[in-house]
Amino acid sequence: MPLRMYLSFPFSSFPWGLFQLQIGLVSLSVAGFAALLSFCSLVFALLLARPTSVHWSCDDMFSEWTYELCRDGSNVTSELADDPETTPRDVVHRLFKPRNGLCGRCQRGERHGGIGQLDLQQAYLCGKWGAKRPSDLFLQIYHDVLCTLDRNPMAGCASPALLGSSGVVPLTIIAPTRDVCRHMANCIVRAEQEVFLATNFWVSSRCSTIITDALKELSVRAGRRGTAKVVVKIMYDRAHLKQIINSRQLVYPQAATDVHVQLPPPEHIPNLELEAMNYHQPILGTFHSKFMVVDRRVALLQSSNIQDNDNLEMMVRLEGPIVDSIYDMAIIQWNAKLRPMLPMVNSPAALGQPPTFANPAAQKSPEKEMYTVPQESIRSMETEKRNELGCDREEYQPDIESETACIQACLRPRNSENKVESVTRYLNVIKRPDVTGDAPESSDQDEMTPYILHAPHNPFPMALVCREPWPALNHSSLYTPQNMAFLSAIRNAQKSIFIQTPNLNAECLLEPILNAVRRGVVVTCYLTLGYNDPGQLLPFQNGINEMISNRLHNSLKSEKEKSRLQIYNYVAKDQTRPIHNKFKKRSCHIKLMIIDQHVAIQGNANLDTQSIFHSQETNVLLDSAEVCQTWLDGIRRNQNTAIYGAVSPQDGCWHDPVTGDMAEDAIGVNPGRFSWIKGFVGAIKRVRGRSFADAPWLFGFILISI
Repeated sequence: MPLRMYLSFPFSSFPWGLFQLQIGLVSLSVAGFAALLSFCSLVFALLLARPTSVHWSCDDMFSEWTYELCRDGSNVTSELADDPETTPRDVVHRLFKPRNGLCGRCQRGERHGGIGQLDLQQAYLCGKWGAKRPSDLFLQIYHDVLCTLDRNPMAGCASPALLGSSGVVPLTIIAPTRDVCRHMANCIVRAEQEVFLATNFWVSSRCSTIITDALKELSVRAGRRGTAKVVVKIMYDRAHLKQIINSRQLVYPQAATDVHVQLPPPEHIPNLELEAMNYHQPILGTFHSKFMVVDRRVALLQSSNIQDNDNLEMMVRLEGPIVDSIYDMAIIQWNAKLRPMLPMVNSPAALGQPPTFANPAAQKSPEKEMYTVPQESIRSMETEKRNELGCDREEYQPDIESETACIQACLRPRNSENKVESVTRYLNVIKRPDVTGDAPESSDQDEMTPYILHAPHNPFPMALVCREPWPALNHSSLYTPQNMAFLSAIRNAQKSIFIQTPNLNAECLLEPILNAVRRGVVVTCYLTLGYNDPGQLLPFQNGINEMISNRLHNSLKSEKEKSRLQIYNYVAKDQTRPIHNKFKKRSCHIKLMIIDQHVAIQGNANLDTQSIFHSQETNVLLDSAEVCQTWLDGIRRNQNTAIYGAVSPQDGCWHDPVTGDMAEDAIGVNPGRFSWIKGFVGAIKRVRGRSFADAPWLFGFILISI
């Protein structure tokens, strides 16, 4: 007889009466029930396992072994080019096996002060920087990044010889997710041989439709050319029970029929060879990376997922040798055998010129015209009847100059609109008559410019600073390349630190930020009000932005020190006040740190507990005063945070300048005695409507937290 079990979490019987969670009816045979018990035992074993990461500490100098790994040039990509039948996993095990044991200083977790010129020279010799020598600040950060490789040379998620490189930035995008996806789509349809796309969330939506339509168009173009099929690899993270056994699951063509994903079915893309992988390391090892590589010539590194939301995002287009570094990282993360192999595996980007600046038209653009778009191009492309995606979905542009003109045309006032109303229309990803702008008109010099064309420039130093996923329920995975880049940047800053991140609550960053302020550094933080507050209220997440802001301000003694800590809540370009993320009207998801106005870290990582201790992240460290200044100017132009978003140093919260009230629905510095319950309720709401497979990690986290 089948055994019917009714599994229920009776949260409604709690005195709080906040929520009820039911899993449902499961009909099982006795044998099936025994199998389920065994499976659940495995799940709970994973939940309770709390191993210590090898990155719980770090030495203050890197070894001769690390130096040789960086210098000898061995990398996974070139090995795969020589032997396409092997797997990235096998190459990594052969070339970069972790060393056993820790040195004495590492075991004690000791960290010392600054580094000398000999150390800087060693760091310099561990990269291929091109014609420009990196600044001392960049080399100090890169030196500390290399120190994390001593026990695990793959801690940087790419071959050590490719971490230090160079490249150019032809285009920066500071825009809603829709227009980040639009540039991705234009790059996809221009691909000739291959596309590698990685994201955290892939949710069937209008933004995902922009990408899938581009894949269909790419198939059509490949068919017209009559060449070999274009190879496409897609990675995303949708946690599933199967990943307890194997964290990487190949999911195509099943993903074509998954209502939550809806990749194009094979019959719709006959001229593409598509593989898709779902990657998640249970419980907390999220694949949070977001990047795309096209034909091993262009890399896009962004803050955005593939989904519809109200976020302002940031994407950077990278070209030059740094593309080889990101390409190598992508292959390593795939881990399994590539079927088929990527066609460009034997064609390094370093052997050619950056494609954008090789275009004669781009070479003519003077520095002073960095933001301008030819008016005749705008007039020729502008139409009154744009659909709600901004530009017609079928409209693909031949180059980034045309793309910029198209996007800027969407911001031009139509009919009787003024500038603010046109910005409101642009930022309303879906039609929102309830969202209106109240900001005053801006000057032409402060006009919103979502696509920012950079003047042609020579390659400058860059480095890949990533972190691998850490799934265990502890914070021992601290000294990773990404985290050391952030910590070293803060520690070595001399004048200024600019940070924009949705959340700032990683404990390891707070005291270094305070120390920077105390030694005279001006620290500016742009944070998003209410961004994932429920998640930040869960146990071990360290709290919401208002709590951290209040704590930081109260930790400084003198008014002079407090004046150097400048914290703001994000304010959209058409607004005069921050809007809580709960309302899904105006949020910001940009992740950026700029140190002393010439060194920057840009990419996927938030400065919150999850990104610092658990998620896989991809970021680039770069050394260019010109690019950093352009980014700072773009941040200023595309939001009103600096004008209206300052929080009070008294309590760390934003207050209405007239009434003194906090923003609507802001929690403030005291979320209450049972704030963790609010976190659970919010987390339940976030997985509501998603597949049941998304929920087990949440259940486990609830159980282990309680």
